[in-house]
Amino acid sequence: MATYVYQKMTKPIVLSDQELVSLLKRGDRTAFAQIYDRYKYLLYVHAFKKLKNEAEAEDIIHDLFATLWNNRETFELRSNLAGYFYSAVRNRIFKLIAHKDIESTYVTSLHQVAGQTTEIADHRIRENQMMAMIEAEIAALPPKMREIFELSRKQHLSHKEIAAQLKISEQTVAKQVSNALKILRKKLGLIAYLLLLLRY
Repeated sequence: MATYVYQKMTKPIVLSDQELVSLLKRGDRTAFAQIYDRYKYLLYVHAFKKLKNEAEAEDIIHDLFATLWNNRETFELRSNLAGYFYSAVRNRIFKLIAHKDIESTYVTSLHQVAGQTTEIADHRIRENQMMAMIEAEIAALPPKMREIFELSRKQHLSHKEIAAQLKISEQTVAKQVSNALKILRKKLGLIAYLLLLLRY
């Protein structure tokens, strides 16, 4: 297997990002390790400055590099590697913040509903009704889309695991899950859709 560094006398020659990416695409773990060591700290500091949370920053960086390794064979570097990484971290931060906003909105909505009644059982009935509506809309999805969505959201399989199980590409899995969410957002009201995102 090729390696990211070669010896010339006693002085190592460190490869460029582009050369490391070429080796990475061929499954070179040493090249991946070099990329990880080169960027992990800088990206972590960048994420931490935005989130002010060590665990969340670490999760984002780990997810980024796990995705890079899992998608190494199809990875295409269209700009410089640093630019790609910072853009990917920024997108993950935005998604995390958006998810927090959804949770906050959901909790606020539940408080508003609770304030309209003195019966806690009424809230449970409403939530059960929403869950029944959600299940009905999921069942109404096209068969293949429903199967992929349930494997992703109910059985918590990764896109890679679903692709392997159904013998389709990861891109197809991602597109089907995205399309399912778009359909359900249109069919369900805001509160029911938020409940869907939090339950699955």
